[in-house]
Amino acid sequence: MDGNGRWAKKRFMPRFFGHKQGVDALVRTVLACADRGIEYLTVFAFSSENWKRPTEEVSGLMGLVLVAVSKYLAKLADRGVRIRIVGDRSQVSDKLRSAWEQAESSTAHNTRITLSVAFNYGGRWDIVQACREAIAAGVAPERVDEALLSGYMAMSYAPDPDLFIRTGGEVRISNFLLWQSAYAELVFTDCLWPEFGDAELDAALAEYARRDRRFGMVKTGAAATAG
Repeated sequence: MDGNGRWAKKRFMPRFFGHKQGVDALVRTVLACADRGIEYLTVFAFSSENWKRPTEEVSGLMGLVLVAVSKYLAKLADRGVRIRIVGDRSQVSDKLRSAWEQAESSTAHNTRITLSVAFNYGGRWDIVQACREAIAAGVAPERVDEALLSGYMAMSYAPDPDLFIRTGGEVRISNFLLWQSAYAELVFTDCLWPEFGDAELDAALAEYARRDRRFGMVKTGAAATAG
């Protein structure tokens, strides 16, 4: 969800105001995805590299999470949204962890759409922590394969993503879901995240629908062989 700061700068406003508008865009997008029958949505809210941002901005983001939970949790819960938090929770405050636990427990029964919020998350961190979990569980090296390691990933409860959308004009995945996105279709848009809405979502879905997802298969007439 990229472009909050630039959206605010264009309007001569503090970056924090852009992040606030970004939360509104997130809620709007979650509900739009649910209306379109999408069962899983994962958003990159705060990367493990974002701690390098100015202290004031980081502090404001932490406070914004608490405000967002208070403001939107009931609305999302009533619309059938299940909330999951993925990432390293050890570096955040007890107050923030408590808010996350409340969001997860109060929506655990919902099945319409699962919203996974990646916070203090990194794709490399995810792979490392999965390896550590497997080692701690006593898994023998010869037993380790892709299927086993997938079971230790932070999002082992969800299917791998089919569509990866990045806003804000950046054309890279920036350490997000490295393992899970191996076969995801990538869509990049110049739209800044606070402006992302139904039209942009539908355009990304339409682009996805146009893609020929061969998964390494080479088509020759009516037959298909492994490429």
